[in-house]
Amino acid sequence: MEVLVAVIAFAGALLAAITTGALIGRLREEASGWLTAWIITTFSLCLALGAVGVGHLLGFAPLTFRIYQIGGALLAPLWLAIGLIQLLAEKRSAQFSGWALGVGLTLIGGVIMLIDPVVAPEDFTKELPIGNTFWDLWPEQLLRVVHVVILLILLISLMVAVVRWRGGDDYDADNMNATVVLAPTGMALVGAFLFPVPGPFVAALLGGLSGAIWYAVARPLAPYEDEEDEPAPPPSPPPQQDWQGYGRRQEPEPELPPLRSGLGDLVAEYRAGETGEVDYAARMQTGGFGAPVGPSGPDAFGGPMTGTMMPADRFGGGTPEYGMPAPQPAVPEYNMPATGVVYAGAASIGATAKPSPNIYGILTVFTLLDGSGEAFDKLAEETVEAVQAAEPDTLVFVCHGVKSAPLQRIVYELYRDEVAFSEHQRQPHMERFATERQVLVLATNVIELSVNAAKVVPLPSAFRI
Repeated sequence: MEVLVAVIAFAGALLAAITTGALIGRLREEASGWLTAWIITTFSLCLALGAVGVGHLLGFAPLTFRIYQIGGALLAPLWLAIGLIQLLAEKRSAQFSGWALGVGLTLIGGVIMLIDPVVAPEDFTKELPIGNTFWDLWPEQLLRVVHVVILLILLISLMVAVVRWRGGDDYDADNMNATVVLAPTGMALVGAFLFPVPGPFVAALLGGLSGAIWYAVARPLAPYEDEEDEPAPPPSPPPQQDWQGYGRRQEPEPELPPLRSGLGDLVAEYRAGETGEVDYAARMQTGGFGAPVGPSGPDAFGGPMTGTMMPADRFGGGTPEYGMPAPQPAVPEYNMPATGVVYAGAASIGATAKPSPNIYGILTVFTLLDGSGEAFDKLAEETVEAVQAAEPDTLVFVCHGVKSAPLQRIVYELYRDEVAFSEHQRQPHMERFATERQVLVLATNVIELSVNAAKVVPLPSAFRI
């Protein structure tokens, strides 16, 4: 039996070590409080399981007993609970209180369990020692208090996660899935230290907690994976071009493939689960003004629909007609009506396309209920106006419609850094937007972004004559 428990313990220690390495790697990419807390948890589990394995093979001693008790009974369940506080708490004060509680109990408990003498060390065997048998009064009472606090935190975290999941978005659902796995496992581990439990079960619970943390962290929130497949919308009709063509010859218009709406079609294809190699970069380009990528027909005209006859240029992709020569590609002509169209090469002199690495981005795809588009658009417009007036650190906040999916809206956001994003979420107009959109939205999918390169200019405003 001792060999079996040792094998279980060493296997759990290996799993805990691998999980610790994976968490550290993710922490380098995404600095989060709950990741830091769970790194402490898995490292403590690795030490405790190693001590259990060595003790069952060679016999326990005061050193292996202290490592097992400090790592498995104190630090592992304590920092598991602190990590859930960091994951679920929305206010900085609650997160700070969690850190203060964890650090305080770690220092006090660690010092007491390291200094306090072990009772009757000659009674150690190869069986897993029970803490109450070998601890003096202070360590025993300390562990009882800490375990009661941990149980309360785990129970409250489980209740909060379930309540938020019932009326929240995909992030709340993902947090609930993690909490449902971690909280009961942590409660079972605390119970194994409060009540006499056979050694194989304790070793299995310690290793199982490492596996639960691995599952909770490694399981990604895949956008659209929980939505039912919807039929693809019918293709849009070819664009009806209405040029001012007085005196021009009448030629049959070339047949064009259905319009592609860039990001909207990419989202629809992602939801439909398209496979194979797709040139997404080419899909996101638009030749001219919504026309397909590639050379235009003989009647295509390279210019915006302003009623002003202009020669074709390299931006529109058309051909010169009626004796109007095309300009040289090296010297593009920008002396044209202010239509709000941004042409290539319009970046500021001396500017760089490499943005700050601290910029934080969010892409949110809303699927609306039937008939709620107008109300959502009005609410979004009011929210954008409030963001523009009150949030200088919000760099981009744009609400898009999707031509190929009338019931979808896409909100694209860029912030100076994550602190600016946190301040943005606490604004009254954003709380109103999050509350009032609930009755208008069927599903919400959120994608976190980083900015690799960018070129941004002020968008043209709508005007009326």
